[in-house]
Amino acid sequence: MPSTWVRESIHRIERDFQRSADTHLIAVDLPGMPQVQLYLKDESTHPTGSLKHRLARSLFLYCLCNGWIKEGTTIVEASSGSTAVSEAYFARMLGLPFIAVMPRGTSPAKVALIEFYGGQCHYVDNPGEVYSEAARLAHARGGHYMDQFTYAERATDWRGNNNIAESIFDQMRSEAHAEPRWVVVGAGTGGTSATIGRYIRYNRGATELCVVDPERSVFLDYYRTRDASVTAEGGSDVEGIGRPRVEPSFEPGVVDRMIRVPNAASYAAMRVVESLVGHKYGGSTGTNFCGALELACEMAGRGEQGSIVTLACDGGERYLDTYYNDKWLAANRYDIAPHVARLTAACATGRWTPA
Repeated sequence: MPSTWVRESIHRIERDFQRSADTHLIAVDLPGMPQVQLYLKDESTHPTGSLKHRLARSLFLYCLCNGWIKEGTTIVEASSGSTAVSEAYFARMLGLPFIAVMPRGTSPAKVALIEFYGGQCHYVDNPGEVYSEAARLAHARGGHYMDQFTYAERATDWRGNNNIAESIFDQMRSEAHAEPRWVVVGAGTGGTSATIGRYIRYNRGATELCVVDPERSVFLDYYRTRDASVTAEGGSDVEGIGRPRVEPSFEPGVVDRMIRVPNAASYAAMRVVESLVGHKYGGSTGTNFCGALELACEMAGRGEQGSIVTLACDGGERYLDTYYNDKWLAANRYDIAPHVARLTAACATGRWTPA
């Protein structure tokens, strides 16, 4: 039988869930494609401001029910930011110490949020070292390494139970094109794409899943070759998505299509999305929008009607010093102006011009 502390911890997490309304589904009109309706699932409205709130909640419940977390356990995670912010929130809720192992140069706003929730930040110079360093720290402190990259796809019940896929399809039920032609997501751990892809298949739907991949990420290469040993140098530069190695939670078999998106296009898309909906979102949202817009143009070109759903993963306020900062873009040699023009024209005309 679980201890009183474990039972109360699960109850605390469930109470927190009951206090949170579902996230919004925002209709985005594309002027040049009135027959294609785009929707943004706005995950920035979670208590910790991102899609990773769902993952952190699932991981904590999974670990508590497996007996891996007990009273006083130090929680350690390898994270570039948003997962760590959300896990720090739940660790504080349960009175547990939390350490985030992350690449040096992670968004200062995310670091501040982790520390706001009582977490500590432990930096590595090589992004590829986050896994081994997190495991080492957890062992040294007698704690638990959450390992989101391994457990993301199994910690969430993909058949339903309030996961993001069920939420999307419930909210779409009354729309003109209730069954989306495409759902478009990025992959960091691979947990979200696995959940949505499995849910679609379980419910025998006609919706297809497209995963977008930024530069210096290996998921697209793995999807094409099924070579799990493929690696890349450094990080993707789009926080939250893209990985330099194939993560255990990424399931290529549930993916119908993948699209590579240049980083400069992702950062440009952030500005275009803001012009369409009046809200700032992060880089991964820009990547998602690029993929969704390309698919919308393809549908319009074939004369198809339908809907596309993609994710707004977190708010843009976390990136005012980076992706929204022209000096940062110039210092990192990103010229977004041609992509802003290209994406704006695609919205207005329904014609896609490759980058």
